[in-house]
Amino acid sequence: MYRILKKRLLTDNIFLMDVKADRVAKSCLPGQFVIVRADEDGERIPLTICDYSREEGTVTIVFQIVGAGTYMLAELEEGGYIKDFVGPLGRPSDLTGLAPDELAEKKILFVAGGVGTAPVYPQVKWLKEKGVAADVIIGAKTKDLLILEDMMKEVAGNLYITTDDGSYGDHGMVTDSIKKLVDAGKKYDVCIAIGPMIMMKFVCKLTKELDIPTVVSLNPIMVDGTGMCGACRVTVGGEVKFACVDGPEFDGHKVDFDQAMKRQLLYKTAEGRAYLKAKEGSSHHGGCGNCGGDR
Repeated sequence: MYRILKKRLLTDNIFLMDVKADRVAKSCLPGQFVIVRADEDGERIPLTICDYSREEGTVTIVFQIVGAGTYMLAELEEGGYIKDFVGPLGRPSDLTGLAPDELAEKKILFVAGGVGTAPVYPQVKWLKEKGVAADVIIGAKTKDLLILEDMMKEVAGNLYITTDDGSYGDHGMVTDSIKKLVDAGKKYDVCIAIGPMIMMKFVCKLTKELDIPTVVSLNPIMVDGTGMCGACRVTVGGEVKFACVDGPEFDGHKVDFDQAMKRQLLYKTAEGRAYLKAKEGSSHHGGCGNCGGDR
C-alpha cells in the first residue's frame, strides 16, 4: 500500500498527488511512468511521473478523470492509500543519457499541451539541475485548464503561454508560438512535444518544415502499460512499436499519427478491439516476439 501525502485539485477534473513510494523514487528518471491501481477492483492506469524526491521517497503524479479507474483514484484522500504503485517503467528521456558537455550545448524547446504539461515538468526541472535552461511553451484551450504554470516558471529558461481562446497568454495554438520564436531568431537543436495526439501531429508537421528534430511522448495512448493489450501499438518509421515497452518517447517525424489516432477510435469499442486483434495478428501486442516488446 502506498500512502497519499498530498492531494490537490489543479483544475476541473485534474488532480495532483504526492505518493510515498521509496523504491520508485530512488530509481526513476524523467520520461518514465508508473502503473497505478486505486484498489483491488481498480483498473491499471499508466501515469507519467510528474516529479520525484529521492530524499523524501515521494513520487508526484498528475491525472485527469476520464473513466472509472481515474474516478476511483480521485476519490482517495490525503492520508489514504493506493493499492498498487508499480515502476519506474518505460525508457527514460534520451536527454538523461547525454554526456554533460553535450547536454550543455543543446538548445531545447519543450511544447506541452493540456495534461502533457505534467510529464514535461520533470524533464525541464532535471535540465535546470544540470545547468541547462530550456524554453517551454504551454498550451491550453482556456486559462481555466492551464496547469503547473508556477512550478514551470521556477525551472524553465523562458516560459510562453498560449490559449486557444486568448483568455490568457498568447491567443492561438502552440504551433503559432513555435513560429513566432523561430521567426524571432530562436534556434533549437531539438523539440520535445507532449500532449494530445492531434497537437503532437501538427507540432511535428511544423518542426519537420523548420528542420527541428522532434521527440514526442506517446503516453496518451497507453492502457495497460505492459504491451499486452495492443492499445498503444504504433508505426514508427515503418516498424511496429509499443509506447509502453519501446517508448514512450519516439522520433516524432517518424510516427504515423493518422494511423495511431484511427486505432484509438477503434480501440474504444469491444467490436473495434476484436477487429484490430484479428487484423494485426501476432503483431497486435508487445509480447509477440516480433516488435521487441517482450525484451
